[in-house]
Amino acid sequence: MQERKSNIQQIDYTLLFLLFLLMCISLLAIYSGSGAQYFVDDPTYFVKRQVIWFIIGIFFMITAMLLDYDLFRNFSIPLYVIGMILLLLVEFFGVVQNGSQRWIGHPNLFLFQPSEFMKIFLVIALAHLVYRMTKEKREISFKSDCILVGKVLAVGLPPFLLILKQPDLGTALVVASVMATMILMSGVTFRMLSLLASSVVVGIISLVWLHNNHFSLFSQIIKTHQMERIYGWLNPTEHAGSYGYQLVQALQGIGAGQLYGSGFTQGIQSQSGRVPELHTDFVFTVIGEEFGFLGATVLIVVYFLMFYRMIIIAFNCNNLFGTYLVAGVIGLLVFQIFQNIAMTIGLMPITGLALPFISYGGSALLTNMIAIGIVLNVNMRTRHYMFKAEET
Repeated sequence: MQERKSNIQQIDYTLLFLLFLLMCISLLAIYSGSGAQYFVDDPTYFVKRQVIWFIIGIFFMITAMLLDYDLFRNFSIPLYVIGMILLLLVEFFGVVQNGSQRWIGHPNLFLFQPSEFMKIFLVIALAHLVYRMTKEKREISFKSDCILVGKVLAVGLPPFLLILKQPDLGTALVVASVMATMILMSGVTFRMLSLLASSVVVGIISLVWLHNNHFSLFSQIIKTHQMERIYGWLNPTEHAGSYGYQLVQALQGIGAGQLYGSGFTQGIQSQSGRVPELHTDFVFTVIGEEFGFLGATVLIVVYFLMFYRMIIIAFNCNNLFGTYLVAGVIGLLVFQIFQNIAMTIGLMPITGLALPFISYGGSALLTNMIAIGIVLNVNMRTRHYMFKAEET
């Protein structure tokens, strides 16, 4: 027996409230992290622009929420093709900034980053792929696992390689995390998961061996600036004046925050301009220094509660395609949050990944808002049954 509820009644207002909290934290952190460094005459410059990005993002989120997510399944291939075309346009006609060719548009008018939208298109395409193979009730065997993994790699590797070539290692790793999430959710055997994990470990060991024995070949795989970031991560104090400068300054700021923080707009590192990209990639430094361990914990707890709600939505969904969509969004966001916070405290090498919903916006913020819209969409259209769940 089905419990009839309107779509409006099934909007997850808890998830929306958590998103609102992240928006408030974002505006506070951006105001403190940008006012002293960039626009002394107008310390609210980036805050105003962030509000505009949030308004645009809410429009995109509502659009993604109102469209029946079955339409995403029907248009998964066209969306994927559009994403690949945009990445190819970046490859041949993209705008170069800071040594990377990642954008389309005009530097003085409007720029957008196709790789950000490709992440959403890839989530939809892989969710459809895994749903289709799961619906066919494939046999549980190593052969069928190889076929599934091969198809996931065939879809995911082309955008991964194009994004890596820009170069944009951070976004490429996000694409890899989406592929890993979908493979994990597909129900492949432990044997296949062990094989994939072993392949990753062997790949890392091979890179280390090439670095130590055939550096010329290694340098063709890992770019110079990427290697510099790894050096700065492994030994930041030794390279404090060059590769490790950002990490050392960020660690000093977070450490100075201690338990309660130095106070809003009172952080020495944050307000002195010593930490580059403080309102974007290193915005967590502002939170750690000015709001302390307690402030950073509040932010992380809000993230955990958000993912808890998403997991509940995925479990409650009685449509496998919807479940895979939500799982893909979780994999998309979790890696970005982990990587950004980890690089700020020295657990991971520095990449150009923004902290979702907190860092100063743009293409990344719009992508993340669309992702939330998709999750809300799945929850709105989940049919609840009193006695029995539907299998579609």
